Amino acid sequence: MTLTIPALRARRTRPRKRGRLTVRCALGLLGLAACAALFAPVLAPHSPDATSLSASLAPPGTSGYWLGADSTGRDVLSRLLYGARLSLLAPLGVVLLSGVLGTALGLLAARAGGWADAVVSRSMDVVFAFPSLLLAMLVVAVAGPGLLAPICALAVSYTPFIGRIVRGAALQEGARPYVEAYRVMGFGELTVTLRHLLPNIAPLLAAQSALGFGYALVDLASLSYLGLGVQPPNADWGSMINQARGAILQGSPWSAIVPGVAVLLTVVSVNVLGEHISASVARRQEVKG
Repeated sequence: MTLTIPALRARRTRPRKRGRLTVRCALGLLGLAACAALFAPVLAPHSPDATSLSASLAPPGTSGYWLGADSTGRDVLSRLLYGARLSLLAPLGVVLLSGVLGTALGLLAARAGGWADAVVSRSMDVVFAFPSLLLAMLVVAVAGPGLLAPICALAVSYTPFIGRIVRGAALQEGARPYVEAYRVMGFGELTVTLRHLLPNIAPLLAAQSALGFGYALVDLASLSYLGLGVQPPNADWGSMINQARGAILQGSPWSAIVPGVAVLLTVVSVNVLGEHISASVARRQEVKG
């Protein structure tokens, strides 16, 4: 069967439209999560720590408990909204710290070269070989449960991912003619790196940071589920799943399903956004090349 030119064009545009729709849905879900975290005091129908034994394990749709209640009668919706704050801010802290460290080390290795490149690269290889979640658990074992220690440990673990990508991109950009042209014009190495080279690799850094956010969210939720992260009475999505284990055995799984779905949708949305940014960067590099 022979296809006409308009039919071929329609077939080519369908995947692009589906991709744009997927990205828009991902942005919408992330926007909802951000709004939930920002406006939790306004949106939450109850205090996240308010208990009511009469509402213990109330199913979704119960009057006053739209998403049900946990084993102590705390409103799942309210805890979900308040838990979004720590669940989103903690991974953001990991991404920011690892981004700053990884970018600094990657640029240093690429622009200095020689022994500095060798030392930085071998150091990142050593950290890269150590599992991030295991390192966080070891740090928590020394510093005690909480949120600050896992954030710092995961930031160190994620630094090699950013550092390697920044180093490779900086080496590629550093070989382009415009860098040498700025040197000939009398610009210093630091000025060329920060003002001209770094902005050109920023989209690639943003793509990796988006993917790292999803990994950090899962790792921190796992630590909270194990009781090594956020401590009661504070709530995040991982600790909510941990506290709902007894309810699952009693045949009331919704208090665990709701935060689990929140983690799933947020991670998938962030990964979709990261893949979209990566594809955009790849197309840009093809055009530039």
